[in-house]
Amino acid sequence: MKVAIFLGHPAHFHMFKFVAKQLKARGHTVEFVIKQKDILEQLLLDANYDYTVIREKERTNNSKLGLITSLLKMDLKMLKFLRRSKPDLLIGTYVVLLNKLSGVPVIVTNEDDAAVVPYLALTSYPLASAILNPVSCNSGRWDKKAIKYRGFQKLAYLHPNHFTPEKEVVSKYIDLSRPYFLLRFAKLNAHHDGGVSGINFNIAFRIIEILKPFGNIYISSERALEPKLENYRIKIAPLDIHHLLAFATMYIGDSQSMAVEAAMLGVPSVRFNDFAGKIGVLEELEHDYGLTYGIKTDKPELLFRKIEELLALPNLSEEFQLRRKNMLSEKIDVTAFLVDFIENYPKYLKDKETFEC
Repeated sequence: MKVAIFLGHPAHFHMFKFVAKQLKARGHTVEFVIKQKDILEQLLLDANYDYTVIREKERTNNSKLGLITSLLKMDLKMLKFLRRSKPDLLIGTYVVLLNKLSGVPVIVTNEDDAAVVPYLALTSYPLASAILNPVSCNSGRWDKKAIKYRGFQKLAYLHPNHFTPEKEVVSKYIDLSRPYFLLRFAKLNAHHDGGVSGINFNIAFRIIEILKPFGNIYISSERALEPKLENYRIKIAPLDIHHLLAFATMYIGDSQSMAVEAAMLGVPSVRFNDFAGKIGVLEELEHDYGLTYGIKTDKPELLFRKIEELLALPNLSEEFQLRRKNMLSEKIDVTAFLVDFIENYPKYLKDKETFEC
């Protein structure tokens, strides 16, 4: 087969990196198509993957008109790519509106509920050949069209079948003789982030004051930091970040993606933004497995109390590893699922009930 994979976010690269590797090992051809976003292009370069860019810089106009204009420009470039490359299948997080003109089946993968990413759902789901969601993700009016799997997107790269954290990698950056905490600050400027806030300077400084007696503090940030916080910034190769996260005592941030990644690794995680309580995957991880906690921005004191509560928990790391073990016992190897889905397409569509994992 000839498979095209669309990536719109660094997390999407991680989701498909082992899928691409396995497909290539099985004799298939894989081509990546991307829009430039944060460190996405650097991840591809570091991993020695070839790719085609269909949007060269991040969108600065988040209005409806700006979004539509950006999508149409990407559509035209994607259509040219599909007609030139002629893949058997396009899979990823975006469906080109003009895909019907290319004749290429398009599979959308997403783990955010349609209500949280309404523009993506509206522009991608109606024309998708299929939608792949975790069981806890709701695709809104298109949910009957979705093929659900018993897992999480981030298990595609953080399942123990594919990822083993290495202290040797972490020791290149920090002293492992003392516990440490990882803080992550996102830009929160995506089209679905309108009106959403996260951790500001005062809250970040209070978190640091709480954590200081218990270990070192490192900040990974997409946005500019105030001088007092800049001293805590850690510079790390993008491909090494999950090793650093895996050995952290706790993750605290306003990024959904890294909160889920922490949960996959059994690292206690607390996220502070206005998406708390709204995303099915994170709700499942919080209420079914106790691996993460979401707190809205109008309750900063609750955030501080939750951090202190976790710090006071005896055998914190051991307890969360047990919770992770329970989660993994009920979930699938998502990479194996995706490879099988791609190789056997469209069998999954013809016999959908059989593959409701």
